[in-house]
Order: sequence, then C-alpha cells, then structure tokens
Amino acid sequence: MKKLLFAISFTAACFFVNAANVDTIAIYSKSMHKNVKCIVITPSKYAMDTAHLPVVYLLHGYSGNYSDWVLKAPDLLQTIDENDFIVVCPDGAFGSWYFDSPVDTSMKYETNVALEIPEYIDAHYRTIASRKARAITGLSMGGHGALYLAIKHTNIFGAAGSMSGGVDFRPFPGNWDIKKYLGDYASHKDVWDKNVVVNLAGSLQNDELKLIFDCGVNDFFIQVNRDLHQKLLDNKIDHDYIERPGEHNWVYWNNSIKYQLLFFRRYFIDNKMMN
Repeated sequence: MKKLLFAISFTAACFFVNAANVDTIAIYSKSMHKNVKCIVITPSKYAMDTAHLPVVYLLHGYSGNYSDWVLKAPDLLQTIDENDFIVVCPDGAFGSWYFDSPVDTSMKYETNVALEIPEYIDAHYRTIASRKARAITGLSMGGHGALYLAIKHTNIFGAAGSMSGGVDFRPFPGNWDIKKYLGDYASHKDVWDKNVVVNLAGSLQNDELKLIFDCGVNDFFIQVNRDLHQKLLDNKIDHDYIERPGEHNWVYWNNSIKYQLLFFRRYFIDNKMMN
C-alpha cells in the first residue's frame, strides 16, 4: 500500500513538473557580440492550440544565471501552467545590474534584455507583441533590473515588479561589483544617481506602468524598498507594495513569485490580452 501511494504521489508530481515545457536557447546579442542564454517556459496550453500568449520576463539576482528560477523555485512550472502565459528567464551575467555600463562597453544588458531578447521572443514564439502583453519582474539585482528596464522602456513593458529588489544600491557602494560597471561612487556619484530605480521613479506618470513590488521585513533591502514606496506615494503613482515576514532567500522568492504572476495575469486579463 505504501509503495502504491508513493507511485501515485510521484506520478502526480511528474505531471505537474512536466506540464509546462522548458526550452534552453541562445540568442545572439548584436550589442554585445555574443550569444546570451535564456530559458523559455511555455504552458501546456501553448502546445495544445494556436493561441498567442502574453509574456513575463523573469530576471535572476547577483551571482545567479538564467537557470536559477527553474532550478531553485520548485513551484514555478506549475504556477506558470496555471496562469497560461510564457515566461522568459534571460541571463543577466554576473553583476550586470541590467544596465548598459558606461565603463565596460561589453556590458549592455539594458539593450539586450529590454530590446534584443523581446524582439527575438516575439519573432520565434507565439506571443502577443504588445506592451500590454509584456511584464517584467525579478529578484534582488533582478528586481532592480526589472523596474529599471520597465521605467526606461514603457513602450516595451506595460507592467513590472520586483522581489527584494536592490532599488537603491547607493547605500552599498562597495558591494556586488557595481563600481566595476559604473565607476566608484565617490568619483561618479552623478552616474550612480542616474541609474537607481528610486530616482528613475520620479519620471513616471500615474498609470504609465502597472507596478508591484515586495520585500521581506528581515531583508537588508527593506529600507530602500520602503523609500521607493514612499517616493511613489509622494508622486501619487498607483502601485502595490507588500511587506511580508522573510529574508533575502529562495524560501521568500518561491512564495513571492506566485503572487506576482497572479498580479500580471490580472493585468493581462484587464487589458484583454488573455481570457
């Protein structure tokens, strides 16, 4: 009886894991003259009919790579299958922070992730090629990257999120290789000021982006997320902001992504991009 129950449980687990399809692809970046790996996750619906689907771009954190979300968030594939949209996980390299570096011209991850990769995905998958059918989010460095890219490219993305995002890295000038790509903070303060989300948010108009971001109360990024929340309140920019118990780890992010993907599904439905 125990063996039978184990077999049933194992079969059910395999069904959910295999319901969404995972492709690992390489996309050539003209701006960086190299291939950039991505994971593309399509729900079971994609193989069953000819519908065009919305896309969520999901970014990894510092020291991670394109495979992190699939390997470290065990519920992700089932969540994607339940929500019926495509998810793309690009590689943001080690410490790129998803901007075009003014110091290292080989690091052009703003151009790559905001422009080159969506262009390729729209050309090779059945997507809805509209900003209203594109969202972007990520964790930590990727949380900064998602909001940074969405604010700078509102013609590409209609919704954006962040989980435990480094939305203002100026309080940490010696960390995470940032000075390697922006110059040291003391000598290049103006460059740093131009590349933090909390400052870029001042350029937003209300309803220009559908926004959600969250952070664990025991996370070292909690204060900068509170500061961004206050900046958006002061500027009367509608957004969803959540604090939960939690730290800067995969236990937190595996929980958070479920709420963010539900938020994006609601956004796509409201804009008639899906049923």
